[in-house]
Amino acid sequence: MWYQQTLTLRAQPRGFHLVTDEVLGQIHDLSRVNIGLLHLLLQHTSASLTLNENCDPSVRRDMEQHFLKAIPDNAPYEHDYEGADDMPSHIKSSTLGVSLLLPVKNGRVQLGTWQGIWLGEHRIHGGSRHIIATLQGE
Repeated sequence: MWYQQTLTLRAQPRGFHLVTDEVLGQIHDLSRVNIGLLHLLLQHTSASLTLNENCDPSVRRDMEQHFLKAIPDNAPYEHDYEGADDMPSHIKSSTLGVSLLLPVKNGRVQLGTWQGIWLGEHRIHGGSRHIIATLQGE
């Protein structure tokens, strides 16, 4: 069985956001998969998807502070057509990536105990985000 759909995530402020429930809650046929794979592709160049800590929100705040320091808005970027956060957002997106491949067993994504799906929103005002979810399984 193959299944594909477009998911929409609500707009978030700049930072890292735990979106596991928002993502998985939109996938229609997940419960029908005994063994399979879920591929998630974020269709944006100024945001990212990653797996990390799902319990302590201070990890997300610390991650944001790290990226703001490592990839600052005020560096002399040539590409700044959409503001000071434009090019830094592209760098952060490429650094972290925009896709995840997750195993599915008995209708559940097999995340580790402390793992969750994060949206890295790298724009100050990024808007809603779209993910193509492709589910393959038996």
